[in-house]
Amino acid sequence: MRETLSHQVALARPLGVDPAGQAIRRANRIRRRRTGAGLALAAVTTVLLGAGMVQLGAATGRDDSPIAVIGDPDPAHRPLPTASVPGPSPAPKTSASPLVSQTLVSADGRPLVLSDVGPAERAQPLSGGGGWLVVGVPTTAGRSLWVVRDDGLVQVLLAGAGTIVLAPDSLQVAWRDGSDLLVAGVANAQLIGAVRTPAPAAAEPVRFVGDSVLVRLDPAGPGHTLWRPGAGPLPETLDEKSLNVYGQLPDGRLVGQVATIDLGRTCLAVLAPERHLDPVRTGCGPDLSRDGIGGVSPDGRWLLVNGSIGKASRSLLVDLQRLGPGATAVPAGPPMTGAIVWSNEIQASYLDGDGELVRVDVGRVRAGRPASPAAVPSVPAGGRPVLVQSF
Repeated sequence: MRETLSHQVALARPLGVDPAGQAIRRANRIRRRRTGAGLALAAVTTVLLGAGMVQLGAATGRDDSPIAVIGDPDPAHRPLPTASVPGPSPAPKTSASPLVSQTLVSADGRPLVLSDVGPAERAQPLSGGGGWLVVGVPTTAGRSLWVVRDDGLVQVLLAGAGTIVLAPDSLQVAWRDGSDLLVAGVANAQLIGAVRTPAPAAAEPVRFVGDSVLVRLDPAGPGHTLWRPGAGPLPETLDEKSLNVYGQLPDGRLVGQVATIDLGRTCLAVLAPERHLDPVRTGCGPDLSRDGIGGVSPDGRWLLVNGSIGKASRSLLVDLQRLGPGATAVPAGPPMTGAIVWSNEIQASYLDGDGELVRVDVGRVRAGRPASPAAVPSVPAGGRPVLVQSF
C-alpha cells in the first residue's frame, strides 16, 4: 500500500488551468489598454497645449519688455524691481567729466572732501546713509550722476544726461535723455525700474512732488505740469502761469512764482497740485528775481527767495502766513546760489555768489539784522563747495 501511494504522489498530473499563462495574458491586455489610453491622452494634451500656445502668444506678443513702474498707485503687493536700466553701465571711477576732489559743506559750516568725482552741482545723502548721490555740473557731454560711498567707492550711475533731479529721500531720480523724460529708483548703487515718456523739446524735470515729477515745459516762459510715472504720458492739461516753484508746504501744496498781466511783475502764489497747479492764494508785494532760487521752511511758514530791495539784489525772507495783497519781505542777506538748506523752522543756510556760507536766523533777520557770508575752510583754490543737508 505504501509503495502504491508513493508512486501516485511522484506522478505529475496535467492541470486543467494554467495560472502562469493566465497572468501573462492578463498583463498583455492591461499593457495594450494603457498604451492606447496614453496615446489618446497625449493627442488631447498636444491639442490643448497648441491652443494654449496660440493664446499665450497673442497675449504676450509685444516688442517692448515689461518694466516695474515707479510710483505705482498700489506698489505694496509688487516686489522691488531688480533689473538695471537698459544699456551698459559705466565702470567705477569713470566719467565723462574730469575727476577732481569736491568739497561738501554742511549747514553748520563743516567741510567734507570727496575724491574722484567730477565738478558737482548738487549732492545729498544716500537713503540709509553710507554715502552720497552727487549730480555733476552741466558740460558739453551732459551731466553725470555718481554714487560716492564712505568706503571710497565711486560708481557712475548716469553720464551724458540732461537735467537731473533727485527725490528728497534719494530713492528716485528723474532726468532728461534725448527726446524723453525718465524716472528710475535708486537701490544698491544701481538705477532700477526705469519709466520713460516722450516730452516736448524744451521740457525738463524740476522736482519730485510726492510720486509725481514736476516738469517745466518752457524755460523761457511760464508753464509746468505734473507727470505721474506709469500713469501715461505728460498730461494734456497744462498750467500756464507758474514761472518757478520754490518748495512744498506740509499739506502738499506748492509755493511758486507766477506771471501777472503786467509783464514786468511777478507774484508769489500757493499752487494746488490736484487742480493743475492753479493758484489758490497770491501775494504781489516783493520784487522777485526770475532765477528760480528759493526754499520753504519745514513748517511752511517762511520762504527764502532772491529778489531786490530798491536797486540792490538781496535774498528776501517772506512770511507765507501773511501771503496776500500787499505781502512784504525783509532783506535776509546777499543773493543766494545753489541749494537752500533749512536746519529747522527758523534757521537756514545757503552759499552766496563767491561760494561763502550764509547762515540765516529768522529772528535776527526780522529784527533788521541780515546775515553775512563767511568763508568755508579747506576749499581748494579755485574750487567751489556744495551745500548739503548733513554729514
